[in-house]
Amino acid sequence: MVELPDRLDENVWSWRRADGLRVVAEKMETVRSVTLGIWVEHGGAHDAESEQGLAHLLEHLVFKGTRARSAKQIALEIERVGGSLDAYTSHDHTGYLARVPHERLDLAIDILTDLVYRPALRGEDLELERPVILEELAAVEDSPEQMAFELHGQQLYGAHPYGRSILGAADTVARVDVERLRELHGSAYVPGNCVVAAAGRLDSDQLLGALRRHLPRPSVPPRAELSQPEPRSSTARVVERSGGRQSHLLVGATSIPHSDPLRYALILVETALGAGMSSRLFQRIREELALAYTVYSFHAFYRAAGHVGAYLGTRPEAVEQARDELLAEFRDVAENGLTPAEIESTKLQLKGQLLLGLESTVSRMQRLAGLSLYREPYVTLDELAERIDHVTLEEIHEAAAFFHPDRQDVLELRPV
Repeated sequence: MVELPDRLDENVWSWRRADGLRVVAEKMETVRSVTLGIWVEHGGAHDAESEQGLAHLLEHLVFKGTRARSAKQIALEIERVGGSLDAYTSHDHTGYLARVPHERLDLAIDILTDLVYRPALRGEDLELERPVILEELAAVEDSPEQMAFELHGQQLYGAHPYGRSILGAADTVARVDVERLRELHGSAYVPGNCVVAAAGRLDSDQLLGALRRHLPRPSVPPRAELSQPEPRSSTARVVERSGGRQSHLLVGATSIPHSDPLRYALILVETALGAGMSSRLFQRIREELALAYTVYSFHAFYRAAGHVGAYLGTRPEAVEQARDELLAEFRDVAENGLTPAEIESTKLQLKGQLLLGLESTVSRMQRLAGLSLYREPYVTLDELAERIDHVTLEEIHEAAAFFHPDRQDVLELRPV
């Protein structure tokens, strides 16, 4: 059913089934747990504009029960062994995750495959879950920082699906019916459209045996690729919101997709600019000028596009000065790059973050899944550190150009 494993590293294996199902796993001998995930390559960006939020709603509904288990049974079976379940929807995919003691790997695979491939998808469950999604949407309205990011995403990507809210829109969530969710599940939630990743105390025979017992038969997956966003001019926008006492400022620009090798240089520049207390933005805007309590940079890389930028929250009377100072730092980086000292220290910072971030089964599993989801070859941690070390000055200047003020979409969410 599943082809024999290929060894990628001393403790890392991968498998690929004839229908395209990809499985990758890492053995971690020093832990007593296993974290396992199934990713469906259908996310919020695959929803039609008239069905915004469909992928996210389906993610919620599968937890309401399967053909063999009620929602309560699912929770009891995983929690009585000390395990946990989680799920999320992104623009590019939907993930379902389980963490259990290592001797309960078969149970985790049984429950996850039951959830993902055999949910009940009942009309009465949809009616129960629909108001929960609407409450989740309402919570965004009560979180101005989150609302600002939603609005800025629309501004960055325009009509492209990456600019839409993953949570959906209240009107589409209110009117979708269970038949449409069943239709989506039947077309997208097939093994050939999925990635399975695991990390922890496991071996290949144990993992393959459990998968053979619980995975559905091979199936032909859909092939829905997302187009790249159309080039567009940068804009500045002010949105007023009732309540609150802060202005929320977002500055950002579209950049490159996940597969672009310039990604490492772009992360390096973004880190030096605004990631951490030693960064330029924190030191200038927070420490020297006291213009904001919170200021940080960010990046996102998707299958077909990506973006970089920075956020700050400040009192309304200070937002203009804070914006000017932030854009001045952007301009300096774009036109002059980073100093040799910044490059050296930021490379050390990134490598340290990489090592510290991969100490858990969850992070190891997520890394393996990401490589498979974005069709990237496996690299060891040493090779990844080498890629960071080998980022060139020319690549840094090319990446820094994405921060030029002329390229930025600026959004201010202002209280009234």
